[in-house]
Amino acid sequence: MVLAVLGDLVEDVVVWLDGPLVIGADSPSRVFRSRGGSAANVAATAAARVTTRFLGCVGEDAAGDALVAALGRSGVDVRVARAGATGTVVVIVDESGERTMFPERGAARLLEAAPAEWLDGVSHLHVPAYSFDGGAIATAALDALARVRDAGGSTSVDASSLGVVTSLGADPMLDLLADVRPDLLFANADEAAALDLRGAARSRLSGTTLVLKHGARATVLAVPGRDPVEVPVPPVADVRDLTGAGDAFAAGYLAAHLAGEPAVTAAEHGHAAAAAVLATPGA
Repeated sequence: MVLAVLGDLVEDVVVWLDGPLVIGADSPSRVFRSRGGSAANVAATAAARVTTRFLGCVGEDAAGDALVAALGRSGVDVRVARAGATGTVVVIVDESGERTMFPERGAARLLEAAPAEWLDGVSHLHVPAYSFDGGAIATAALDALARVRDAGGSTSVDASSLGVVTSLGADPMLDLLADVRPDLLFANADEAAALDLRGAARSRLSGTTLVLKHGARATVLAVPGRDPVEVPVPPVADVRDLTGAGDAFAAGYLAAHLAGEPAVTAAEHGHAAAAAVLATPGA
């Protein structure tokens, strides 16, 4: 089985605040630089569990070279186009672990198409919805999802962020998802509420399994034709940085799903993968 993930590969600049943010003055902090991007995070975590390929675009610059090399060291088969300048995301993390992101996606938006050989042998394609939010990559992502589905593969989408849902608009995003027909849709509580995934919008995605995350509260699995099931989240003692937790969850879930595990077991693998990133800077 080959898992492909299409989307962002960027540099993360992660700022851990050591106290309250002071507007207009200095705020004590620690700063970390690392490889980032939602799609790259999923690929890096999944690669230890399933053969994984990353599809995206980085700049023709030293930052792009370094990010490709770092992702490759994670065991990922990295396929990238080169154009423009590599993107950067600044992530401000408060003392509770909650993060606020300031993205400049740069070259990640410039992927025009996935060459045929990038999709050869792909069993499942996962796309974070960041890829739908403007730039050439939006068309490339929709095209790749259709090609994998038409070839008999399965697909998944992550709603990514409330900001993406707001930018696209709930109804247009639901229309897009209805056209894409993903086998799986990942969303957190805010994204699910904005899309009304527990309400009337559910009928518009009748063939899609919804994986609805609620932080430390139980994950809800809504499999077509079955009653929703809650999967408890084991407590995590040391939570310092929530960055990348949703991506790690998706990686753990997808690897188990591709191994033939049932949805509840896949969610448990997702919880374990997410817990592993909560004490470290960034993803």
